[in-house]
Parts: sequence; C-alpha cells; structure tokens
Amino acid sequence: STGSKMAATTISQAVGELIKNGVVHNATAKHSATLIFLHGLGDTGHGWGYSLKEIKQPHLKVVCPTAAIMPVTINGGYRMPSWFDIYSLNDKSKQDEPGILTAAAQVQELLEYEQTSTGIPSNRIVLGGFSQGGSLAMYSALTYGKTLGGILALSSYLSLHHIIQEKMTDMNKEVPFLQCHGDSDPMVNYKWGQLSSEFIQTFNKKNYKFKTYAGLGHSSTPQEMLDVQDWLSEVLPPTGGAM
Repeated sequence: STGSKMAATTISQAVGELIKNGVVHNATAKHSATLIFLHGLGDTGHGWGYSLKEIKQPHLKVVCPTAAIMPVTINGGYRMPSWFDIYSLNDKSKQDEPGILTAAAQVQELLEYEQTSTGIPSNRIVLGGFSQGGSLAMYSALTYGKTLGGILALSSYLSLHHIIQEKMTDMNKEVPFLQCHGDSDPMVNYKWGQLSSEFIQTFNKKNYKFKTYAGLGHSSTPQEMLDVQDWLSEVLPPTGGAM
C-alpha cells in the first residue's frame, strides 16, 4: 500500500544523524549500486570518504556515515565517534552486546533506507567497514534479512562470535566477502582476523577471500585499495545503461 511505502522511506532521527554527519559521494553515471562503509573508532565518515571516492566506479554511490559521539571505556571514558563501547584490545570475551545490537539495527535501517529511497535492490549494495566499523558491518550483514551484494571487512574481527550462530540468517552466508588484514596490526591483532576468517569459512567457502598485507599495521595501503577496487568491480559491475 502507499502508506507502508511512505513509511519505509522515512528514517529515524538517530540514523538520519549518522548520514548527515557523514559523507556521501553520489554516482557520476546512472546510479545502480551502493557501498555503505563504516569507519573505525574515533574517526568520521570523512576519514574514508576521499580514498573510497578515488577508487569508485561511476555507477557506484558511496555512503560513509559518522558514528554518534560516546564515552569509550578503552580510552578512559573519553568521548569520540564510536559505533559501540570497547572494553579491551586484548580480550574479546567482554563485548558491548547491547551497544552492538543497537548499532546493527541502525545499520540495517540504513540499508533499508538506501533501498526504499533510491530503488537500488539489496543485492546491489555492499556493506563494509574498517576496524570497529568492519566488525559492525560483518555482524549487521550476517544477521540481515535480505541478500546483499557483498561484505567488506578491513583490519577487523567478527563481533559477538558467541551469539552470531543463532542470530545469523541464511541470506548472506554465501555472498561475496572480502576480508583484508595487515600481519603487523598492533590494534586489531592479525590473529583475530584469522580466527574470524576460519569461522566465516565454515559457512562461506565459495565466495570468501582473505588477503594478508605483509608488514602492514592498523591502516590501509594503496595496494589494498586497488584490491578493494578490483573486488568491488567484480561484485558490483555496471548494469545495462550504467556505463
């Protein structure tokens, strides 16, 4: 009905703020696909907006929302943009479960809004992120009720590994999935990335790729961005008329 369609294109204030405080790079040709990318702790959408704009194809729209500002335990309660609270870099056993679930619901609302406001179907949307943002992107995608175009995780790990199996839907178990990690990462240990990788490969062997960058710390490299560019071109190619 018209009423329900109208309701679907509205957005909550919280999610509206994420977009408003972030950055959007619109397609420069016919818009036929979207990348939604979540930044790391203490950053903003602008931190990744430029480098993703540099590698995007003309038909691709890039949305880099900015997380709300909140106190972060690991940083002594200092307030900064953060998707959820982080208690420790050494121990993943204690995680901010309510915060992650709230943030995932907002990311899924953002996915819905992108579809209803643009007409782009879910399977033409890639959800990705760096570090904390990648962690949230993985959890949000794997628990989402519609099939996405792909999942992208840079220098990251899977959140809430203890409940993900019961929360996971079948929709995104086997979608294209690229995980990248530097083997000298002092923040998000490379081993965490490997453990997440091992778990993901229990349900996604066919379309999953893990790339290691020798000597890379907690950041990105031009080579990694080229690999991301190639992968995006593969999973979100131009559709007819989008060239």
